[in-house]
Amino acid sequence: MDTIAALATDERAARIALAVLVPPDDPRTGRLVSTVGAVETVRLLTTDGPVPTMDKTAAALWRRRLRFDGSPDAVRAALRDTEKLGCQTLIPGDDGFPASLRGLGDRRPYVLWVKGADSLMTGREEDRFTITGARAATSYGTHVAHTLANELAAEEKVLVSGGAYGIDAAVHRAVLASSGHTVAVLAGGLDRPHPAGHRELLESIGDLGLLVTEFPPGTLPTHSMFLARARIEAALSGSTTIVEAASRSGAMPVAQWAHELGRVVGAAPGPVTSATSYGPHRLIQAGTASLVTDASDLMDLVSRAAQAPATIRRVERDQLSTGQERHAPTTGTPSRSM
Repeated sequence: MDTIAALATDERAARIALAVLVPPDDPRTGRLVSTVGAVETVRLLTTDGPVPTMDKTAAALWRRRLRFDGSPDAVRAALRDTEKLGCQTLIPGDDGFPASLRGLGDRRPYVLWVKGADSLMTGREEDRFTITGARAATSYGTHVAHTLANELAAEEKVLVSGGAYGIDAAVHRAVLASSGHTVAVLAGGLDRPHPAGHRELLESIGDLGLLVTEFPPGTLPTHSMFLARARIEAALSGSTTIVEAASRSGAMPVAQWAHELGRVVGAAPGPVTSATSYGPHRLIQAGTASLVTDASDLMDLVSRAAQAPATIRRVERDQLSTGQERHAPTTGTPSRSM
């Protein structure tokens, strides 16, 4: 019977194996992959012995806490389903793998499963705009998101969001209606569209835009996967804009990731009487986000950021590339209703 190491004989297969065995957004594993490669990382995970970049205690803890039960069945299924479903995979070094994800350093995804035009991720990050927000959006928030997305699509910008109800759906639908370009970052497998009520919308995005995920086929979304997805939504684009977000909204970590990556963060203000205005107002008040009222505001912010010295961004990326561990942003406990 095949062992996991026997299945992970090349870099792509090994990265697929890691996507199955290792929780997303794991910096220790990411650092090891950068040091010795994915094939050797899988071997180290499935055997005993010294692990580069870790002392003996850290290596034991690393092996113990990962989702590894010693069985190759899950890895075999992921490899089989990827081929059976005709899923395209992208790994670092492939032409379609987005350069903007380098900013994540050791937290960069091992592999991406994509459906659609992966060229939407290969242009300048300044031409991609992430817009996300409340799932339980108000008519005001939906209108603002739709207007922003429609105006940016008219400028031939790529709109990135998460395919969820509320603000995400308003963004994707506005772009599709205007024959623009949109990317949906999913928190589960490509064959498990979530939410189920958006199956038709997500299929349209896969046909006319791009679906992307770091999770293998068959994966159902969990709370931790939504949190992990936030870093990819933020890293893909030159900016992230929040349109409505309550205090526990899952959209807030996207803004915090964008801020930590040195990207532009925008927020659309709302009525002070609305609970969904809390997130944008808090980001503006804290100086994390700039106030955005229309697409021209946002494009001006991105343009000015692109022309300004990127000293802070370079320092953060240097820290990540040299293995300095960093914790995921926190903004309170996000809602599970994603």
